[in-house]
Amino acid sequence: MNQFIQTLIDRRVALITALWQHIEISLIALLIAMLIAIPLAIWATRHQRVAAVLLQVAGVLQTIPSLALLGLLIPIVGIGAVPAVIALVIYALLPIFQSTYIGIDEIDPSIEEAATAFGMSRTRKLVRVELPIAAPVIISGIRQAMVMIIGTATLAALIGAGGLGTFILLGIDRNNTTLTVIGALGSALLAIVLSWVIMRLQKVSLKRLVIGGLVILLGFGAAGVVNLVRQPQRQLVIAGKLGSEPDILIHMYQDLIEQDNPRVKVTLKPNFGKTSFLFNALRHDQVDIYPEFSGTVLESLLQKPVNDKGLTAQQTYQKAATALKQQDDLTYLKPMAYNNTFALAIRSQDAKQWDVHDISELKQVENQLKPGMTLEFIDRPDGLPGINQRYGLHLSAQSMEPTLRYDAIHTGKVNLVDAYSTDSQLRQYHLTVLKDNRHFFPTYQGAPLMKASLAKQYPGVVKSLNKLAGRITEKQMQEMNYEVNVKHQSSASVAKRYLVANHLLKAGDR
Repeated sequence: MNQFIQTLIDRRVALITALWQHIEISLIALLIAMLIAIPLAIWATRHQRVAAVLLQVAGVLQTIPSLALLGLLIPIVGIGAVPAVIALVIYALLPIFQSTYIGIDEIDPSIEEAATAFGMSRTRKLVRVELPIAAPVIISGIRQAMVMIIGTATLAALIGAGGLGTFILLGIDRNNTTLTVIGALGSALLAIVLSWVIMRLQKVSLKRLVIGGLVILLGFGAAGVVNLVRQPQRQLVIAGKLGSEPDILIHMYQDLIEQDNPRVKVTLKPNFGKTSFLFNALRHDQVDIYPEFSGTVLESLLQKPVNDKGLTAQQTYQKAATALKQQDDLTYLKPMAYNNTFALAIRSQDAKQWDVHDISELKQVENQLKPGMTLEFIDRPDGLPGINQRYGLHLSAQSMEPTLRYDAIHTGKVNLVDAYSTDSQLRQYHLTVLKDNRHFFPTYQGAPLMKASLAKQYPGVVKSLNKLAGRITEKQMQEMNYEVNVKHQSSASVAKRYLVANHLLKAGDR
């Protein structure tokens, strides 16, 4: 409990910001969904055949996996709050449409006839009779949609929209239960509070509800315009994938850029989940810079396959840089020293018991293996499929979230995992990394990736980022990851300490 309270105190500013972002995204999505679904449902009560089709369409939209929907929206509308709101609106349509339709359609026909007998027009009958009677059912649907929106909005953190999902993702990635609980508990409490508020709105007149909703929507819109106007003209957005290592790197980028280029303001967007999210965001000008690995470029980001087998680290980088320039007019700056390649790891006691030290030696204990691996590794050609082919193995793995696979091998639920060579958990859990004795895994050297036009516009930024070229060893990177994930130090402080110790940043800066 003491740790929970201390974390709340230490991260109170970040928590308030995340809470506000979550409320903003959720309320805007709910209001837009209401403006679409309620009028459409009212119209559908007069067109029964169309109503059945609309219900089916809304139901199908709700079954689309949220991550898939976000991935589809990024190339169209970019990253941030916009795709998050669109996705949440899509999920909220069904409960609001369905409750409105049912609430009006099931009104006693004798009441409808009485209203007509009194000479009420269709609009007057709707406002004075139908909507007040159907209000409890409609509000029930709105409450259901609100709860669904708040829960799903946690995924907005994956595309730079912030919210309480930031705490959940950080907690999972850094094996920090307290952060996960704060994010989950905050989301649950927010759902309860807003659900109660909506329930109380049953006593408010329809006219006031409509006016209040429009005022809230306009208020959020005005706040967005003000924030846009306040942004400095020369602002760079630097993003990073999910994990401590990208977070450390982007803080290094920020420190170096702002030290050497006082007129340039940097905004960080950490903890993007997928490589494809970030790459599409860069190509569509939603982010300006992010750290990418040379092996990932050749294996996952190029439209035309490139044979990277047997290449040296320098050759891998040069092929990646040349291909990115030709394909998307991107500039790939000079790489750092360390090679954060894929690896396979087992427990040290298993390595001794089985006398296994190379990947090829797994063949002799294949029937004893219980692999747990990330979905990305299971799917990538330079991951499990390629390993099976190169080493003559027939492994199939249970897919796991990156951090959870380490917990699983530590507790003995699995006994073989994929890893990155700089992962702090290799040290934390005393795992043995198996030698890639047939040289299957390509080289993965990290370097800043940006559009060529940006590199030309900001030569000072390029010069600053190139200070990291040829620096940071595997051991240093693993130690920095250990400080963040295990010692729970902030990525910003770890990044700054490295830069100062290596005379790249003045001790008094930032």
